[in-house]
Amino acid sequence: MLKSLKRVPSFAAFALLLTFAAAAPSRAQEEGVPTVVDEVIAQVNDQVITLSMLKREAKEATEALKQRGGMTEQQAADEVKKNQPRMVANLVDEQLILQRGKEIPRLSEDIEAEVNREMIRVMKAQNFKTLEELEAAMRAAGLEPADIRQTLRTQFTRQAVLQREVDAKVYFGLTSDEIKKFYDANRAKFAQPESIELSEIYLSLAGKPEAEVKAKAEQLVAQARGGADFGALAAANSEREQEGKRVAPETKGKVGRYEVPSLRPEIAAAVKSLVKGGVTDPVRFDEGYQIIHVDERTPASESKFNEEQARGALTQERAEKERGAYLNTLRREAYIKVAKDYEASVMPLLKIDKPVTDGKPVTPVANDKKPAEQKSQKPVDQKSQQR
Repeated sequence: MLKSLKRVPSFAAFALLLTFAAAAPSRAQEEGVPTVVDEVIAQVNDQVITLSMLKREAKEATEALKQRGGMTEQQAADEVKKNQPRMVANLVDEQLILQRGKEIPRLSEDIEAEVNREMIRVMKAQNFKTLEELEAAMRAAGLEPADIRQTLRTQFTRQAVLQREVDAKVYFGLTSDEIKKFYDANRAKFAQPESIELSEIYLSLAGKPEAEVKAKAEQLVAQARGGADFGALAAANSEREQEGKRVAPETKGKVGRYEVPSLRPEIAAAVKSLVKGGVTDPVRFDEGYQIIHVDERTPASESKFNEEQARGALTQERAEKERGAYLNTLRREAYIKVAKDYEASVMPLLKIDKPVTDGKPVTPVANDKKPAEQKSQKPVDQKSQQR
């Protein structure tokens, strides 16, 4: 089928946001005996990264590899174990960014508003009337709304900090001369590919004999090619649904404009030689037949200089390197201590470069001296936190 114009989230998407489940209280805990409840694996300024946080990341990564990567449970577990040092390094970077986010005026309020908007968006997409109903459904599915909110909070904070602290500075710091030179060297990137506006009639195979569905599709093609209004045919016959409701009576089968190189191969082949007003033969997909009408066709065009567009493209090209430099600065200015069992594999990934003065590296004080406000904390290489 054509690419969906609307992203509809489902609770399956929230499955990757599950936190690592806490163990039930042990007999020793019930009797008041101090027991190990977690293990500190890194300290970042006055915050710690714990083993339970790493396990949560590992669980989410394992599920992602199984669902999206097609791996078995064992294959996913092996891959996650191999990348465990990188996970710890990412948690360190995440903590640095979250701490920086707390220092930016009003950012916390903006992030909280964004989290609320996202929850409301999901509520509406899932046809719930209130957030309370959505949260009840989440709990019934084994998800904790507070955990989901915290995950969203973390994601939005990371995006906001990097966009404000790095991307915006790159974007507005570019000179007109830099932008023009970049455009001249990359004209092909700015050329407009051929685009096509399409409508469809979709007939589902679900619960029907294929011969019957195919015969109906061929009949509709003949009517459309014979002069019948394609929009009217779509409104009366197309079975495409969204959220359990047929959409063609409102859309008249229109699905939107697409760049030809981005079309699915089957559709690209079907419309390749069609001009405006052309109708394809029925195109067979696993779930049904699709008849496609070419509403409009716009040929490819030569690139034209657009400073805003070129500025954005150059920013995107430079952003990764600048974000890396920004993270390195945060690491260099922070107190970071990794537990002995992880130190050898994690510290090289953090790549804490030393600042240079007169061509000579200078040892960063921030990484060699523990901040005064952290003196009351237990050493990070102490393997347990006790109640």
